[in-house]
Amino acid sequence: MNNSSEFLWYIPNDVKAGHRGDSAVENHNSLDTLTSHARALEEHGWKGALIGTGWGRPDTFTVAASLAARTTTFEPLIAIRPGYWRPANFASAAATLDHLTGGRVRINIVSGKDNLSAYGDSEGDQAHRYARTKEFMRLVRRLWTEDNVTFAGENFRVAESTVVPRIQVRGDRRHPKFYFGGASQAAERAAATEADVQLFWGEPLDGVRERIARLKALSRELDRDLPPLEFGLRITTLVRDTTEQAWADAEAKVAEMARSKGVGWHDHQRALAVGQQRLLDLHERGDVLDDNLYTAPGKFGGGGAGTTWLVGSAEDVARSLRKYQDLGITHFVLSDTPYLSEIKRQGDQLLPLLRG
Repeated sequence: MNNSSEFLWYIPNDVKAGHRGDSAVENHNSLDTLTSHARALEEHGWKGALIGTGWGRPDTFTVAASLAARTTTFEPLIAIRPGYWRPANFASAAATLDHLTGGRVRINIVSGKDNLSAYGDSEGDQAHRYARTKEFMRLVRRLWTEDNVTFAGENFRVAESTVVPRIQVRGDRRHPKFYFGGASQAAERAAATEADVQLFWGEPLDGVRERIARLKALSRELDRDLPPLEFGLRITTLVRDTTEQAWADAEAKVAEMARSKGVGWHDHQRALAVGQQRLLDLHERGDVLDDNLYTAPGKFGGGGAGTTWLVGSAEDVARSLRKYQDLGITHFVLSDTPYLSEIKRQGDQLLPLLRG
């Protein structure tokens, strides 16, 4: 796997213990517990972690800032929603955190359904939602890279706005990268023009290959005026010492999901987006696709990255991840539970194989 690939983990950021089979320990979302995860990521070779968002969860930006203050290299991939934030307010907050952390901020723009009315937001149909997201990314990027910005769009406007502190250019990094997900036509058009990294769920190789080709074609068709779109994979990786042990544990986990009807797993099932539906439909093609992509979790409540798992020894999973890398994936956001012990196991067993 080439040296440009980056490996991040996942911090669930949930008030309820036991997320996707995690250890239901006391104070699971205290600052000390979350810091232990972030520091373990630093110590075991990870770049940082995606921090989940959604109304009814702790505020993601606050968690990210707290963890960044207690670490030295950990890079939070902060999930945020247009509508929850105003663009200039967000641009200022992110620029401040980027300044204080020496350039460690990454942003995941989330446009899926949420409990909007609870925090006073509203939006129209899918076309409106993604049009607003495109406008948000375009304006925030301008606020990070230009002075005295005046902008009047369909959803947002500013006049003579200059964000301080200014984002410091670091090599070819002009500003924090925008990671973005979504598989609908409207989402792909937003990614093709405005995102820096398109994140895919754990689809089979043929599906990822097809989507990369389509996004590249869309970028050309829509006259993208940014550096080329990059691609990432957000997936569960169940790694054990042997192939046999991995599959035994995977099947036991799915059996428990079936018994409990997916309690603690289905956090992406409130309203099925196009990308989530694609994942849930995969098990109709078989319980195992490609070499070791396990689709059975999707039958019993697995949501998002918990819907499909790469299962096997470290060598098995590394081999599969290299195939995604061969398609053009350079950003990997991996996870399994219990989160803390798997940070260490996969950091020590899997990551060295991917950097060799």
